[in-house]
Amino acid sequence: MPVDSRVSQVRHLLRELLAGREDPESFFCFCVSILGHQETRVRFRELISPITYVHHQLHSQLLSIYQEYFLRDVDDELELALALSLVNTNQTSTQQPVPRSYAQLASATPAAPVRGHTQGMDTDISMGTHKTPGWTGKSPNVPKTPDRPKESVTNKTATTENKGKAEATSSLANDNDSQEKLDADNQSEMSRKSRRRRQRKRQQQLLKSPSSPRPILMWFRRDLRLLDNPALIGCLELGGPVIPLFLWNDQEEEGPGVTVAAGGACKYWLHQALVCLNQALERIGSHLLTVKAEPSSAEVLQRLVKETGAGTVVATALYEPWLKERDEGVASTLQQQGISWQLHHSYCLRDPYTVTTQGVGLRGIGSVSHFMSCCQQNPTGAQGTPLDAPPTVPVPSTWPTGCPLEQLGLARMPRRKDGTTVDWAVNIRRDWDFTEEGAHARLEAFLQDGVYRYEKESGWADAPNTSCVSPYLHWGQLSPRWLLWDARAARCRSPKFQRKLAWRDLAYWQLTLFPDLPWESLRPPYKALRWSSERAHLRVWQKGTTGYPLVDAAMRQLWQTGWMNNYMRHVVASFLVAYLHLPWQEGYRWFQDTLVDADVAIDAMMWQNGGMSGLDHWNFVMHPVDAAMTCDPIGTYVRRWCPELAPLPDELIHKPWKCPTSILRRAGVVLGQTYPERVVTDLEERRTQSLRDVAEVRQRFKEYVDQHSGCDLVPLPDRLVEEALGSTGEVLRCGSRFLLPVITRMEFKHQTADPDKADGRGNPYNAVLKGYVSRKRDETIAFLNERDFTASVMHESTQQRERAERHHCLLEGLPASPSSATSRGRPRRTPAKDPYSIVPGGVAMPQR
Repeated sequence: MPVDSRVSQVRHLLRELLAGREDPESFFCFCVSILGHQETRVRFRELISPITYVHHQLHSQLLSIYQEYFLRDVDDELELALALSLVNTNQTSTQQPVPRSYAQLASATPAAPVRGHTQGMDTDISMGTHKTPGWTGKSPNVPKTPDRPKESVTNKTATTENKGKAEATSSLANDNDSQEKLDADNQSEMSRKSRRRRQRKRQQQLLKSPSSPRPILMWFRRDLRLLDNPALIGCLELGGPVIPLFLWNDQEEEGPGVTVAAGGACKYWLHQALVCLNQALERIGSHLLTVKAEPSSAEVLQRLVKETGAGTVVATALYEPWLKERDEGVASTLQQQGISWQLHHSYCLRDPYTVTTQGVGLRGIGSVSHFMSCCQQNPTGAQGTPLDAPPTVPVPSTWPTGCPLEQLGLARMPRRKDGTTVDWAVNIRRDWDFTEEGAHARLEAFLQDGVYRYEKESGWADAPNTSCVSPYLHWGQLSPRWLLWDARAARCRSPKFQRKLAWRDLAYWQLTLFPDLPWESLRPPYKALRWSSERAHLRVWQKGTTGYPLVDAAMRQLWQTGWMNNYMRHVVASFLVAYLHLPWQEGYRWFQDTLVDADVAIDAMMWQNGGMSGLDHWNFVMHPVDAAMTCDPIGTYVRRWCPELAPLPDELIHKPWKCPTSILRRAGVVLGQTYPERVVTDLEERRTQSLRDVAEVRQRFKEYVDQHSGCDLVPLPDRLVEEALGSTGEVLRCGSRFLLPVITRMEFKHQTADPDKADGRGNPYNAVLKGYVSRKRDETIAFLNERDFTASVMHESTQQRERAERHHCLLEGLPASPSSATSRGRPRRTPAKDPYSIVPGGVAMPQR
C-alpha cells in the first residue's frame, strides 16, 4: 500500500479520535499496524502535531504512549544485542579444547550470578550466559569435530589417547547438562526480577522525564461536578495525568465549637453525590479515589504525592475560616517540598475575602443591598462564561491506594436492639436525584415554569414555585455561575431569584468577618436574653408535634425529605424564638443536622437574624396561624404532612382547637391523642414577654445602644476597622473597640423607649404578619388591574384611529365621520352589574 494512502488512513483515525469514537491506546495500536514499527517511530509526532494547541491534553497523552512504547523497544533491543554477542563468544570458546578445571569450577560455584553494570541498563549474567526475555538461556549445541589419528603414534598410544578423549568428551557433556539444569532452575526467578526492575525503572523514567509530565492530584471538595469546574479544567491545562481525589476528615470538616458543619442528612447527600461523581468520571475514562484523611489531610496528601510522584495539587477554594486555615497549612507544607498548590474560586460568585466596603461605607451593613453595592463599587473582574465538561481525563499508569466509600462513614444508619437497620433516608432517596444531571433538570424545569410565579408566589407552601437547587449548590453539583447564566437567559428574569445568590455570598462574607457566627450572638446585649429552659418544648418542635398544624407540617417535611422552602423556614424559626423563647442556637443545630442543604454560613446568618442578634434584624415575625392564610389557605400543605387532620374543613384546618366537638368527632380527630394539644396557648402573651426581655437587656447594656438613633451597636472586626478608619462619622469609639450602629427593628426601639406602656398589642410598629384573609382577594385584584389596563390600551388605540380619520377628512374636505361623532365623550366601560366589580373580601370597587 502506498505511503500516502496509509497516512490518510491514520489521519482519518485521528478525526475519529477527536470525535470520541476511538481511545488514545487503540489509535496508537492502529498506527503501528498501518504504518509499521519504523514508520510509526519516524512520523507519529508529525501526524499528531495539528492537535498540539487545540487538544493539548490529548496530544500529551498520545505523546506519553509513544515515548513509553519506543523506550521499551530500545531497552529490549539493547538487551537482545548484548545477549547475541555473548552467545557468539560462548560459541567461539566451546570450539577450543575445554580446560580440565572447567568441571571443577562449575561444581565449586554452581550457577553463581555475576551482575554486569552497563550504563543506563542492568544486565544479569549467570556463568557467562545472558538472560533475556524469550530466550531459553541454554548453552548452544556445538557440533563435535572427530579427531584424526596421528600416524607417528603407536596403537597403544592411540588407544590411550582415544580413551582420554572419550573421557574428556563425557566430562564436557556432563558439564553442559549440569549447566542447562542450573540455567533452567534460575531462569524463572531471574526473569521475574529483571521484569520488575525494568518496570520500576520505566515508571521512574516516566515520572522524572521532562517529556512526560508528572501526575496531578485533583482534590474534589465542594465541587462535585464536571460542568463549569475551573479546577478540573486547570488540571487538564497542565497536561499531565489527573488523579481525582476526595479526602474526608470528620474533625477538620466539623469546625470549632458547636459548628455542626456536616450533619446526618447533609453527609448522606454527600455519600450519594460521590457515587454519582465516580460514575460520571468512569464514563470519561477515569474514576474517583476516596481516602480517609487520618490523622490529617496534610499528611495524607504528602503520602499520596510521594506515592504517585505528583507535582501539583489542584482544588476549589473553601471560605470557612477553619478550612481556609487548614488549606493554608497544606499549601505551605507542599510548597516546602517543591509541590505546586493551585486554588480556583468557583464556590461563590464573589470571593468573600476580596469584598471591601471602600466607596460605600458601613451604613446598612448586613443587608443584601449594601453587599451588592460593595461588589458593584469594587469589582474584581468579569465572571466569565461557564465551562463545558471535558470529554476525557488523562489517567495515570498506576493508581495510589485508597479505601471504599463506605469506610468514610457518611451514610451510616443506626441499628435497633434486634439488629435491624433504621433507614431514615428512604424518603430522601425517593424525592431527590443526586446526580449532576438531576441538578440541571430541576433548574431547567424551574426556569420553564416556576420562575414566572416566583416573584409573588415563592412563599406558597401548597405549590412548587421554588427551584429546589440549594442542595446541589451546596455540594457544588451546580455552579452558581451556571445558575446565574441560565437565570439571565430565561425569558422571565426574576430579580428576586437572582438576588438569592447575592444572599448566599453575603452569608459567606459575614462568616469571614465573624468566624464565631454559628454559635456567638453578634449583638452583645442579646447574649444575656432570658431564654426558656423547657427541653420538652424543643423536642415537640423538632418532632412536629407543637399542636399548630402549619409548624408541625413544616417540621415533618424537614425530617422526612431534608428540605423546606424559605418561607416555611421563617415560620418555624419565628415560632421557636418569639413564641417558645428558645435560643436560636438550638434551631441552628437542628437545621444543620436535618437539612440536605445545610450550609454553615447561610444557616448561621439567617438564624442570627431570626434570633434578633444578627447584623440585619428581620422586620417581621410569622404568626403560626395567620401566616397559613398566605402560604396554605385551603390546607393542602397541612393535609399532606399531617394526614390526621385531612378531614377537617378548610376554614378550621389551621386551628383545630376552635373546631366544634361534632366536627372533630366526624373527622376522627381527638386532640391530645390523634393530634397533640397546643404546646403554648396564649401566643400574644408569649410575644409580649419576648419584647419585654429585649427591652430589658437593651436598657441594661446601654453602652451598646446608640443614644441618637436608638440602633444597636456591634463591635467591628479588625478587617472592617482598617477599611473604615477614614469614616469617623459612622464608627464610634468605645474604649479599645470600634462600635457601629446596625439595622434595628423599630418595635424594639419603641419598646425600649417606653417599656411600661408599650406592649405587644399596643406597639405601633408590631412586626407580626397577620397574613391575608383570602388568597382570592389577590387573584381578583390582579384580574381587575389587568382588565382596566386592557381597556385603557383599547381606548387609546381607538382614539388614535379616530384622530387619524378626522385629520384625513379635514385634509380632503370631507364631512366628519358619523362613527367618530357618536364616540366622542367618555368611552363605555364594563357594565355596572359586572360580577368582578365586587371583591370577595367585601371591598367594593368604585364605579366609573
